[in-house]
Amino acid sequence: MYIFDEKRMIFPHPSLSTKAGVLTYGGTLNADVLFLAYNFGIFPWYNPDEPIIWWNPRPRYIIVPDEVKVSKSMRSYFNQNKYTVTYNQEFSRVIEYCRKINRKGQQGTWIDDDIVNAYTELHHRGYAMSVEVWEGKELVGGLYGVILGRVFFGESMFALRPNASKFGFITLARKLSDEGFILIDCQQPNPHLDSLGGRFIHAEDFEDVLRYNRTLTVDLM
Repeated sequence: MYIFDEKRMIFPHPSLSTKAGVLTYGGTLNADVLFLAYNFGIFPWYNPDEPIIWWNPRPRYIIVPDEVKVSKSMRSYFNQNKYTVTYNQEFSRVIEYCRKINRKGQQGTWIDDDIVNAYTELHHRGYAMSVEVWEGKELVGGLYGVILGRVFFGESMFALRPNASKFGFITLARKLSDEGFILIDCQQPNPHLDSLGGRFIHAEDFEDVLRYNRTLTVDLM
């Protein structure tokens, strides 16, 4: 296991991650470190009050924006205009909901004060965005993530109404497709993302995308 060299801001090469996907640990969580990490497909995921663990799963679980799947039941939500979607209107509220929402099979949350502060600062710098899902004037779902070049790195989502987070994700994927985005990084698989078209790609293919992506401009929606 490698220790993150915070003084020199150097991560180990992504190919050195363990079979579980752990690359390194340690350091301080802040916007500068996050920006560096995401450019190489590295992200933090750890329990509060423990050292920061930095991940780089191999292979990588992604969704191509123009391949997102919309089930028959979800199509009815769009046909009925069940919800409306906005972007970057309530970043703080979205990340707080993601922090507080109870998830089946999980106790507590990995989103602590340091994560909230670091990603909020990234948002202020134009590298993190939120998606808000509304039922009337009520915020009922959403998600947030990091946006670099033409790759969106999904972080967390929440829903207070049936399929609200799916509605937001599908709407976002369609917008990303229209904007020419290459892929959505989902980090880890789950049934929710499987149903939307999530799949694995080889780590080398993911790294090729990231290398190309670093030549593109950032466009925060």
